[in-house]
Amino acid sequence: MRALTWQGKRNVTISEVPDPVIEKPTDIVIRVTSTAICGSDLHLYEVFGPFLKPGDILGHESMGVVEEVGAAVRTLKPGDRVVIPFVIACGECFMCLRGLTTQCETTQNHAHDSGASLYGYTELYGSVPGEQAERLRVPLADANALKVGHDLADERYLFLSDILPTAWQGVQYADLPEDGVLGVLGLGPVGQFVGRIARHLGHRVIAVDPVPERRLLAERYGIETLDLTDDVLERLRDSTAGRGPDSMVDAVGLEAHGAPGASLAQAAVGLLPDAVAQKLMNTGGVDRLSAMHLAFDAVRRGGTVSLSGVYAGEADPTPMKSLFDKQVSIRMGQCNVHRWLDDLVPLVEDPADPLGVEDLVTHRVTLDRAPDMYEIFQKKEKGCIKVVLTP
Repeated sequence: MRALTWQGKRNVTISEVPDPVIEKPTDIVIRVTSTAICGSDLHLYEVFGPFLKPGDILGHESMGVVEEVGAAVRTLKPGDRVVIPFVIACGECFMCLRGLTTQCETTQNHAHDSGASLYGYTELYGSVPGEQAERLRVPLADANALKVGHDLADERYLFLSDILPTAWQGVQYADLPEDGVLGVLGLGPVGQFVGRIARHLGHRVIAVDPVPERRLLAERYGIETLDLTDDVLERLRDSTAGRGPDSMVDAVGLEAHGAPGASLAQAAVGLLPDAVAQKLMNTGGVDRLSAMHLAFDAVRRGGTVSLSGVYAGEADPTPMKSLFDKQVSIRMGQCNVHRWLDDLVPLVEDPADPLGVEDLVTHRVTLDRAPDMYEIFQKKEKGCIKVVLTP
Protein backbone atom coordinates (compact mmCIF):
# COMPACT_ATOMS: atom_id res chain seq x y z
CA MET A 1 0.00 0.00 0.00
CA ARG A 2 0.97 3.66 -0.25
CA ALA A 3 1.70 5.68 2.89
CA LEU A 4 3.23 9.00 3.91
CA THR A 5 6.59 8.24 5.53
CA TRP A 6 9.10 10.34 7.46
CA GLN A 7 12.58 10.42 5.93
CA GLY A 8 14.20 13.31 7.79
CA LYS A 9 13.64 16.87 8.93
CA ARG A 10 11.14 18.54 6.56
CA ASN A 11 11.36 15.47 4.34
CA VAL A 12 8.30 13.24 3.98
CA THR A 13 7.54 11.04 0.99
CA ILE A 14 4.90 8.69 -0.36
CA SER A 15 6.28 5.16 -0.11
CA GLU A 16 5.17 1.63 -0.87
CA VAL A 17 4.94 -0.24 2.45
CA PRO A 18 3.56 -3.63 3.48
CA ASP A 19 -0.18 -3.85 3.98
CA PRO A 20 -1.23 -4.10 7.64
CA VAL A 21 -2.53 -7.47 8.79
CA ILE A 22 -4.41 -8.85 11.78
CA GLU A 23 -1.72 -9.47 14.41
CA LYS A 24 -3.92 -10.14 17.43
CA PRO A 25 -7.52 -11.39 17.64
CA THR A 26 -8.64 -8.00 19.00
CA ASP A 27 -7.41 -6.15 15.85
CA ILE A 28 -9.23 -4.86 12.81
CA VAL A 29 -7.86 -3.53 9.53
CA ILE A 30 -9.61 -0.60 7.87
CA ARG A 31 -9.48 0.97 4.44
CA VAL A 32 -8.83 4.65 5.11
CA THR A 33 -11.27 6.96 3.34
CA SER A 34 -10.08 10.28 4.82
CA THR A 35 -7.04 11.23 6.85
CA ALA A 36 -5.84 14.67 7.93
CA ILE A 37 -2.62 16.52 8.61
CA CYS A 38 -2.61 17.77 12.19
CA GLY A 39 -0.71 20.71 13.58
CA SER A 40 1.11 18.30 15.88
CA ASP A 41 2.30 16.36 12.80
CA LEU A 42 4.28 19.51 12.00
CA HIS A 43 6.24 19.01 15.24
CA LEU A 44 7.42 15.67 13.79
CA TYR A 45 8.21 17.38 10.49
CA GLU A 46 10.40 19.95 12.28
CA VAL A 47 11.45 19.02 15.84
CA PHE A 48 11.00 15.38 16.86
CA GLY A 49 13.38 13.74 14.35
CA PRO A 50 15.56 12.13 17.05
CA PHE A 51 12.60 9.94 18.03
CA LEU A 52 11.70 8.90 14.47
CA LYS A 53 13.24 6.49 11.99
CA PRO A 54 13.23 6.79 8.19
CA GLY A 55 10.17 4.96 6.91
CA ASP A 56 7.95 5.66 9.92
CA ILE A 57 4.36 6.20 8.79
CA LEU A 58 2.91 9.47 10.09
CA GLY A 59 -0.63 10.59 10.84
CA HIS A 60 -3.17 10.17 13.62
CA GLU A 61 -6.48 11.51 12.28
CA SER A 62 -8.48 9.13 10.11
CA MET A 63 -11.68 7.28 9.41
CA GLY A 64 -12.59 4.51 7.04
CA VAL A 65 -14.36 1.22 6.42
CA VAL A 66 -13.63 -2.06 8.21
CA GLU A 67 -12.12 -4.67 5.87
CA GLU A 68 -10.85 -7.40 8.23
CA VAL A 69 -11.88 -8.36 11.77
CA GLY A 70 -9.98 -10.38 14.35
CA ALA A 71 -11.62 -13.39 15.93
CA ALA A 72 -12.10 -11.72 19.34
CA VAL A 73 -13.68 -8.47 18.07
CA ARG A 74 -17.25 -8.26 19.36
CA THR A 75 -18.78 -4.99 18.13
CA LEU A 76 -17.52 -4.51 14.56
CA LYS A 77 -17.84 -6.30 11.24
CA PRO A 78 -16.57 -5.79 7.67
CA GLY A 79 -18.32 -2.88 6.01
CA ASP A 80 -18.78 -0.84 9.18
CA ARG A 81 -17.76 2.81 8.90
CA VAL A 82 -15.52 3.92 11.76
CA VAL A 83 -13.60 6.89 13.17
CA ILE A 84 -10.27 6.10 14.85
CA PRO A 85 -9.33 8.12 17.98
CA PHE A 86 -5.63 8.96 17.92
CA VAL A 87 -5.18 7.48 21.41
CA ILE A 88 -4.93 3.69 21.70
CA ALA A 89 -6.56 2.63 24.97
CA CYS A 90 -8.00 -0.54 26.46
CA GLY A 91 -11.13 1.02 27.95
CA GLU A 92 -10.94 -1.23 31.02
CA CYS A 93 -7.95 -0.29 33.18
CA PHE A 94 -7.82 2.00 36.23
CA MET A 95 -7.04 5.07 34.10
CA CYS A 96 -9.49 4.36 31.28
CA LEU A 97 -12.35 3.86 33.72
CA ARG A 98 -11.61 7.35 35.05
CA GLY A 99 -11.74 8.90 31.58
CA LEU A 100 -7.95 9.25 31.36
CA THR A 101 -7.44 7.18 28.23
CA THR A 102 -4.17 8.96 27.40
CA GLN A 103 -2.79 7.35 30.55
CA CYS A 104 -4.04 3.85 29.68
CA GLU A 105 -2.10 1.33 31.74
CA THR A 106 -2.42 -1.35 29.06
CA THR A 107 -0.77 0.61 26.22
CA GLN A 108 1.44 2.89 28.36
CA ASN A 109 5.04 3.20 27.14
CA HIS A 110 7.08 2.40 30.21
CA ALA A 111 10.42 2.38 28.37
CA HIS A 112 10.11 6.14 27.85
CA ASP A 113 7.96 6.86 30.91
CA SER A 114 5.29 8.08 28.49
CA GLY A 115 1.53 7.68 28.39
CA ALA A 116 -0.72 5.62 26.13
CA SER A 117 0.37 4.63 22.64
CA LEU A 118 -0.54 6.99 19.79
CA TYR A 119 -0.70 6.39 16.07
CA GLY A 120 2.19 7.75 14.03
CA TYR A 121 3.85 9.62 16.87
CA THR A 122 7.47 8.57 17.49
CA GLU A 123 9.02 5.89 19.66
CA LEU A 124 7.99 7.91 22.73
CA TYR A 125 4.44 6.71 22.09
CA GLY A 126 4.98 3.21 20.78
CA SER A 127 6.21 3.66 17.17
CA VAL A 128 2.73 2.64 16.03
CA PRO A 129 2.31 2.95 12.23
CA GLY A 130 0.31 6.07 11.42
CA GLU A 131 -2.86 6.78 9.51
CA GLN A 132 -1.76 8.79 6.46
CA ALA A 133 -1.98 5.59 4.47
CA GLU A 134 -4.36 3.52 2.41
CA ARG A 135 -4.96 1.03 5.23
CA LEU A 136 -4.57 0.90 9.00
CA ARG A 137 -4.36 -1.78 11.66
CA VAL A 138 -6.44 -0.82 14.72
CA PRO A 139 -5.44 -2.61 17.95
CA LEU A 140 -7.99 -3.29 20.71
CA ALA A 141 -10.60 -2.37 18.13
CA ASP A 142 -13.71 -2.67 20.30
CA ALA A 143 -12.37 0.23 22.41
CA ASN A 144 -10.65 2.17 19.63
CA ALA A 145 -12.97 2.37 16.64
CA LEU A 146 -16.08 4.54 16.86
CA LYS A 147 -18.81 3.12 14.63
CA VAL A 148 -20.76 5.81 12.73
CA GLY A 149 -23.45 5.90 10.08
CA HIS A 150 -23.03 5.99 6.30
CA ASP A 151 -25.30 8.94 5.51
CA LEU A 152 -23.14 11.97 6.34
CA ALA A 153 -19.95 13.20 4.68
CA ASP A 154 -16.56 12.25 6.13
CA GLU A 155 -16.02 15.83 7.32
CA ARG A 156 -18.90 15.44 9.75
CA TYR A 157 -17.05 12.67 11.57
CA LEU A 158 -13.33 12.83 10.74
CA PHE A 159 -12.39 15.45 13.32
CA LEU A 160 -13.76 13.28 16.14
CA SER A 161 -10.43 11.46 15.81
CA ASP A 162 -8.48 14.31 17.42
CA ILE A 163 -8.95 18.04 16.94
CA LEU A 164 -12.60 18.31 17.92
CA PRO A 165 -12.24 16.40 21.22
CA THR A 166 -8.94 18.21 21.81
CA ALA A 167 -10.72 21.54 21.49
CA TRP A 168 -13.64 20.36 23.65
CA GLN A 169 -11.24 19.23 26.38
CA GLY A 170 -9.41 22.55 26.11
CA VAL A 171 -12.63 24.43 26.82
CA GLN A 172 -13.66 22.05 29.60
CA TYR A 173 -10.26 22.40 31.23
CA ALA A 174 -10.55 26.20 30.97
CA ASP A 175 -13.27 26.00 33.65
CA LEU A 176 -15.05 29.16 32.53
CA PRO A 177 -17.63 30.80 34.80
CA GLU A 178 -21.14 31.00 33.41
CA ASP A 179 -20.62 34.48 31.94
CA GLY A 180 -16.89 34.01 31.37
CA VAL A 181 -14.65 35.43 28.67
CA LEU A 182 -12.25 33.04 26.97
CA GLY A 183 -9.00 34.11 25.37
CA VAL A 184 -7.62 31.82 22.66
CA LEU A 185 -4.06 31.90 21.39
CA GLY A 186 -3.74 30.42 17.91
CA LEU A 187 -6.43 29.96 15.28
CA GLY A 188 -5.21 26.82 13.62
CA PRO A 189 -7.68 23.92 13.48
CA VAL A 190 -7.80 23.34 17.25
CA GLY A 191 -8.01 27.05 18.04
CA GLN A 192 -10.85 27.46 15.53
CA PHE A 193 -12.84 24.71 17.22
CA VAL A 194 -12.00 26.00 20.72
CA GLY A 195 -13.54 29.33 19.80
CA ARG A 196 -16.59 27.79 18.15
CA ILE A 197 -17.22 25.45 21.09
CA ALA A 198 -16.95 28.26 23.63
CA ARG A 199 -19.33 30.41 21.59
CA HIS A 200 -21.74 27.45 21.28
CA LEU A 201 -21.67 27.18 25.07
CA GLY A 202 -22.55 30.86 25.41
CA HIS A 203 -19.19 32.49 26.14
CA ARG A 204 -17.51 35.57 24.71
CA VAL A 205 -14.29 34.65 22.89
CA ILE A 206 -11.29 36.80 22.01
CA ALA A 207 -8.68 35.06 19.85
CA VAL A 208 -5.16 36.04 18.78
CA ASP A 209 -3.47 34.95 15.55
CA PRO A 210 -1.07 36.64 13.12
CA VAL A 211 -2.68 35.16 9.96
CA PRO A 212 -5.52 37.26 8.46
CA GLU A 213 -7.30 34.30 6.82
CA ARG A 214 -7.50 32.51 10.13
CA ARG A 215 -8.91 35.55 11.88
CA LEU A 216 -11.53 36.03 9.17
CA LEU A 217 -12.68 32.41 9.46
CA ALA A 218 -13.01 32.73 13.24
CA GLU A 219 -15.00 35.96 12.93
CA ARG A 220 -17.67 34.10 10.96
CA TYR A 221 -18.49 32.30 14.22
CA GLY A 222 -18.83 35.38 16.40
CA ILE A 223 -15.25 35.26 17.68
CA GLU A 224 -13.51 38.57 18.30
CA THR A 225 -9.98 38.53 16.91
CA LEU A 226 -6.71 40.35 17.44
CA ASP A 227 -3.52 40.35 15.42
CA LEU A 228 -0.35 39.18 17.17
CA THR A 229 1.09 42.67 17.69
CA ASP A 230 3.53 43.97 20.27
CA ASP A 231 0.66 45.46 22.29
CA VAL A 232 -1.63 42.42 22.18
CA LEU A 233 -1.40 41.90 25.96
CA GLU A 234 -2.64 45.42 26.61
CA ARG A 235 -5.40 44.98 24.03
CA LEU A 236 -6.58 41.76 25.69
CA ARG A 237 -6.73 43.52 29.03
CA ASP A 238 -8.39 46.63 27.60
CA SER A 239 -11.16 44.48 26.11
CA THR A 240 -11.85 42.81 29.47
CA ALA A 241 -12.18 45.75 31.88
CA GLY A 242 -8.45 45.76 32.50
CA ARG A 243 -8.40 42.34 34.16
CA GLY A 244 -7.74 39.95 31.29
CA PRO A 245 -9.91 37.01 30.17
CA ASP A 246 -11.31 34.66 32.81
CA SER A 247 -9.50 31.78 31.11
CA MET A 248 -6.96 31.33 28.34
CA VAL A 249 -6.51 28.40 25.96
CA ASP A 250 -3.06 28.08 24.41
CA ALA A 251 -3.68 26.25 21.13
CA VAL A 252 -0.18 26.95 19.81
CA GLY A 253 2.37 24.91 21.71
CA LEU A 254 6.08 24.38 21.43
CA GLU A 255 6.73 26.09 18.07
CA ALA A 256 5.25 29.48 18.89
CA HIS A 257 6.25 32.64 17.05
CA GLY A 258 8.60 35.09 18.72
CA ALA A 259 11.12 32.80 20.43
CA PRO A 260 14.31 32.90 18.34
CA GLY A 261 16.57 31.57 21.09
CA ALA A 262 14.50 28.45 21.69
CA SER A 263 14.05 28.00 17.95
CA LEU A 264 17.82 27.98 17.50
CA ALA A 265 18.19 25.47 20.34
CA GLN A 266 15.58 23.17 18.79
CA ALA A 267 17.37 23.32 15.46
CA ALA A 268 20.76 22.62 17.07
CA VAL A 269 19.47 19.54 18.88
CA GLY A 270 18.17 18.22 15.57
CA LEU A 271 21.73 18.17 14.20
CA LEU A 272 23.03 15.88 16.94
CA PRO A 273 23.18 12.06 16.71
CA ASP A 274 19.83 10.59 17.73
CA ALA A 275 21.05 9.01 20.97
CA VAL A 276 22.58 12.28 22.15
CA ALA A 277 19.61 14.36 20.97
CA GLN A 278 17.13 12.05 22.70
CA LYS A 279 18.96 12.33 26.01
CA LEU A 280 19.20 16.10 25.72
CA MET A 281 15.51 16.50 24.80
CA ASN A 282 14.48 14.22 27.69
CA THR A 283 16.48 16.16 30.26
CA GLY A 284 17.25 19.67 29.02
CA GLY A 285 14.94 20.33 26.09
CA VAL A 286 13.28 23.73 25.77
CA ASP A 287 10.16 24.88 23.96
CA ARG A 288 9.29 28.17 22.32
CA LEU A 289 7.26 29.58 25.18
CA SER A 290 5.99 32.92 23.90
CA ALA A 291 2.39 31.70 23.57
CA MET A 292 2.31 30.02 26.97
CA HIS A 293 3.87 33.03 28.68
CA LEU A 294 1.39 35.34 26.96
CA ALA A 295 -1.42 33.15 28.30
CA PHE A 296 0.03 33.39 31.82
CA ASP A 297 0.33 37.18 31.54
CA ALA A 298 -3.08 37.75 29.97
CA VAL A 299 -5.32 35.60 32.17
CA ARG A 300 -7.01 37.47 34.98
CA ARG A 301 -6.07 36.88 38.60
CA GLY A 302 -7.70 33.70 39.85
CA GLY A 303 -8.21 32.51 36.28
CA THR A 304 -7.33 29.30 34.46
CA VAL A 305 -4.88 28.54 31.67
CA SER A 306 -5.67 25.48 29.56
CA LEU A 307 -2.82 24.14 27.44
CA SER A 308 -4.03 22.32 24.33
CA GLY A 309 -0.88 22.93 22.28
CA VAL A 310 1.82 20.26 22.58
CA TYR A 311 4.78 20.96 24.87
CA ALA A 312 7.81 18.73 25.26
CA GLY A 313 10.61 20.67 26.99
CA GLU A 314 11.88 19.33 30.31
CA ALA A 315 13.80 22.51 31.14
CA ASP A 316 11.25 25.18 30.23
CA PRO A 317 11.48 28.28 32.42
CA THR A 318 8.17 28.90 34.18
CA PRO A 319 7.26 32.16 35.96
CA MET A 320 6.26 30.49 39.23
CA LYS A 321 6.33 33.70 41.27
CA SER A 322 3.79 35.41 39.01
CA LEU A 323 1.60 32.32 38.68
CA PHE A 324 1.53 31.82 42.44
CA ASP A 325 0.86 35.50 43.10
CA LYS A 326 -1.97 35.62 40.53
CA GLN A 327 -3.42 32.31 41.82
CA VAL A 328 -3.54 30.88 38.30
CA SER A 329 -4.78 27.34 37.74
CA ILE A 330 -3.19 25.34 34.92
CA ARG A 331 -4.60 22.25 33.19
CA MET A 332 -3.02 20.42 30.29
CA GLY A 333 -2.38 17.13 28.56
CA GLN A 334 -3.00 14.97 25.52
CA CYS A 335 -6.69 14.72 24.78
CA ASN A 336 -8.64 11.86 26.34
CA VAL A 337 -10.59 11.48 23.09
CA HIS A 338 -12.82 8.60 24.17
CA ARG A 339 -14.09 10.57 27.18
CA TRP A 340 -15.68 13.30 25.08
CA LEU A 341 -17.23 11.39 22.17
CA ASP A 342 -20.69 11.05 23.74
CA ASP A 343 -20.82 14.85 24.06
CA LEU A 344 -19.63 15.49 20.52
CA VAL A 345 -21.33 12.92 18.29
CA PRO A 346 -24.79 14.58 18.63
CA LEU A 347 -23.25 17.92 17.67
CA VAL A 348 -21.52 16.64 14.54
CA GLU A 349 -24.67 14.78 13.49
CA ASP A 350 -26.91 17.83 14.07
CA PRO A 351 -28.20 18.97 10.64
CA ALA A 352 -27.47 22.57 11.67
CA ASP A 353 -23.75 21.72 12.11
CA PRO A 354 -23.40 24.10 15.09
CA LEU A 355 -19.61 23.70 15.32
CA GLY A 356 -19.03 24.13 11.60
CA VAL A 357 -17.25 20.82 11.11
CA GLU A 358 -17.92 21.10 7.38
CA ASP A 359 -16.45 24.61 7.34
CA LEU A 360 -12.83 24.05 8.31
CA VAL A 361 -11.11 22.17 5.49
CA THR A 362 -9.28 24.50 3.14
CA HIS A 363 -7.42 21.83 1.17
CA ARG A 364 -8.71 18.35 0.27
CA VAL A 365 -6.20 16.54 -1.91
CA THR A 366 -5.06 13.04 -2.75
CA LEU A 367 -2.53 11.26 -0.56
CA ASP A 368 0.09 11.71 -3.28
CA ARG A 369 0.12 15.46 -2.62
CA ALA A 370 0.76 15.10 1.11
CA PRO A 371 4.48 16.06 0.99
CA ASP A 372 3.66 19.38 -0.67
CA MET A 373 0.82 20.02 1.76
CA TYR A 374 3.09 19.51 4.78
CA GLU A 375 5.26 22.35 3.52
CA ILE A 376 2.32 24.61 2.67
CA PHE A 377 0.64 23.95 6.02
CA GLN A 378 3.82 24.60 7.98
CA LYS A 379 4.45 27.87 6.16
CA LYS A 380 0.76 28.91 6.47
CA GLU A 381 0.66 29.59 2.75
CA LYS A 382 -2.28 29.61 0.31
CA GLY A 383 -4.80 30.20 3.11
CA CYS A 384 -4.09 26.73 4.47
CA ILE A 385 -5.92 26.00 7.74
CA LYS A 386 -6.83 22.31 7.53
CA VAL A 387 -5.68 19.62 5.07
CA VAL A 388 -7.62 16.41 4.45
CA LEU A 389 -6.06 13.65 2.35
CA THR A 390 -7.96 11.06 0.32
CA PRO A 391 -5.94 7.85 -0.10
